[in-house]
Amino acid sequence: MSTPTGPNWDDLKPRFLSALAMILVGGAAVWAGGALFALLVVAVTGAMMWELARMTADPSRDLSLWLGALAAGMLAINLWNASPWALVALGVPAVVGVLIPRRDRVVFFAYALVIMATGLSLVVLRQSLGLVPVFWLLAVVIASDVLGYFAGRTLGGPKFWPAISPKKTWSGTAAGWVGAGLVGFGFWSAGFGTAALLWASPLVAFAGQLGDIAESAIKRRAGVKDSSNLIPGHGGLLDRFDALAFAGIVTVLISLVAPLFPLLKG
Repeated sequence: MSTPTGPNWDDLKPRFLSALAMILVGGAAVWAGGALFALLVVAVTGAMMWELARMTADPSRDLSLWLGALAAGMLAINLWNASPWALVALGVPAVVGVLIPRRDRVVFFAYALVIMATGLSLVVLRQSLGLVPVFWLLAVVIASDVLGYFAGRTLGGPKFWPAISPKKTWSGTAAGWVGAGLVGFGFWSAGFGTAALLWASPLVAFAGQLGDIAESAIKRRAGVKDSSNLIPGHGGLLDRFDALAFAGIVTVLISLVAPLFPLLKG
């Protein structure tokens, strides 16, 4: 007879150490802004494109590294030359990628566009609105992920979408919304944002959760556990920033119709 076992916390230490390193490096870049933040975003965008291309590559012709470099270059061109032609350049990696033999061309094309839009969205948020919106976005995604992780492991319960993400539960999903709502309330009550944060924070968290599910679906189709092994305890950059991808894009879209922050830069 098998004996019941409690939650498995074996991966907690490497996850914590890696998360701490990412917070320190990312936080410093966000605080500095300007070219330093843009360079970090360009590098992360290129690495995420490499991971996506690698998961969908045809083994007979794997040009994943070249596609990663192309993505980084196209985003850099767009950031340093804000013109309509530069904006069009964001779609170049997706187009080039589908011209190379690979599995799931449609999936690659769609998610490649998401990756490029993510990089642009993060830099636009930092440059146009300043420090606070980026820290709020990161806080929403981190709070949703952390509370969802612990609630899911502790409470368990029905799965959110077992066919795609067998570990994600409704308890963890709901806990993520609560955590994001608390972050929004905290920023609003401290005077760092408008009351729209109260509803936008859970919505952005939900977008992030959908981003996590979308990336999980890509991994399942590719037959891999992680997008890469770049980050101990977390897998690859796509594994860690899949939620931030969708959340960042949705944040920019919401900002076009509802002011989330005072027009102050820092």
